[in-house]
Amino acid sequence: MKEKILIVDDQFGIRILLNEILQKEGYQVFQAANGLQALAITKKHALDLVLLDMKIPGMDGLEILQQMKKIKPDIRVIIMTAYGELEKMEAAKKLGALAHFTKPFDIVELRQTIRSYIPLKMDT
Repeated sequence: MKEKILIVDDQFGIRILLNEILQKEGYQVFQAANGLQALAITKKHALDLVLLDMKIPGMDGLEILQQMKKIKPDIRVIIMTAYGELEKMEAAKKLGALAHFTKPFDIVELRQTIRSYIPLKMDT
């Protein structure tokens, strides 16, 4: 069974890029453009990891993270942001975020970090 990753970002281009990279790595990928979509996917699927953007119109990344933790307290989340928002990063870490990346991020570094949290299992 493939490990499941949710990409939450309001930027279509970022979602498509990450989707392509992660599918090539062998992950099953879900995408959400906003908080409501992200929470619906979190309720429906047993996610292994979430890549969560901080700046999303409507419900921001911190709010989404808080709601996800209510649905699945042990959910693993990596934060993405285009802004150096130290206060939000600290708040996200207190809520249990594993790591964060500043956009534009290094794809190789991001893949390595994802693999460190959810190593791919070989299909048998």
